[in-house]
Amino acid sequence: MSPESTAEHLSAHITPNSLLIPTIEAWRIYLDDQGNSPHTVKAFLGDLRLLAAYLPADRTLGSISTTDLNNFLEWMQHVRRVPCSPKTLSRRITALKAFFRWLHTHGVIPVDPAERVVQKSVISPLPETLTTEEIEAVLDKARAHLHGENPDTRYYTLVALLLSTGIKKGECLAISPNHIDLEAPGGPLLFVRYANPQQRYKERKIALTQDWVEAYALYRAQYTLEDRLFPWSQRRLEYLLEDLGKEAGLSKHLSFDMCRWTCAVTDWLSGMEQDKIRQKLGVSRVQWREISLKLAQLAR
Repeated sequence: MSPESTAEHLSAHITPNSLLIPTIEAWRIYLDDQGNSPHTVKAFLGDLRLLAAYLPADRTLGSISTTDLNNFLEWMQHVRRVPCSPKTLSRRITALKAFFRWLHTHGVIPVDPAERVVQKSVISPLPETLTTEEIEAVLDKARAHLHGENPDTRYYTLVALLLSTGIKKGECLAISPNHIDLEAPGGPLLFVRYANPQQRYKERKIALTQDWVEAYALYRAQYTLEDRLFPWSQRRLEYLLEDLGKEAGLSKHLSFDMCRWTCAVTDWLSGMEQDKIRQKLGVSRVQWREISLKLAQLAR
């Protein structure tokens, strides 16, 4: 169901007199249509079902007030006697705001009761990233392996791919050689694919640099590639990154996650449009809210 048809479904079947539980199911369809993470959808639905369990069973959408929502949040934190961490509380407030904003936007309710609920944002600690000088130091050591007396092309092929594409560890491990298109009309591309249909929304294509393409040719000449681009264990690849970090004299622990965040910050500082960075990273709009705040702080 498209967002437009979802809106028509709303106006036809959901009214201020509708109850929460059936409306939550309609919202699930909408969230799926919008390409949200299955984990986000599951968490948001759980948050709204908790609200439905708290309110009287016959409470209609149009009768829910800001006071009801604030009382619910107070109950959840101090009366329910089930631990509610600051991060969980922040997500539940986000879920309430997203749900009632959706109803208000589509004309189901005239006033959004969640609009005045105070958002309590919780941002986890900032990740470590590489400076421009550290990036160059790492790439210099990787090039030394690439063109050395006893070359090992894995170092440069791995770290340069991570720093330029920002892919996750799991995505990197799942890459097959046929996910790389060197003949694409607009230039060489990496296709990030997922076997699980529920994660298809994360699939995307990312441009590859000419330096990486040249290194990839040497890499293919040195190693036999069949099903996987990097046919080694996760731990072995982590060791390759750790070795590079030590050789480059880093005081930091070079990792997949550090390369991903470094790529994102580099793109941010280059002036790339924020939505293009989000799409390149393969994250939902909900996830992007926290990530973009972190990137802004890291860029400063």
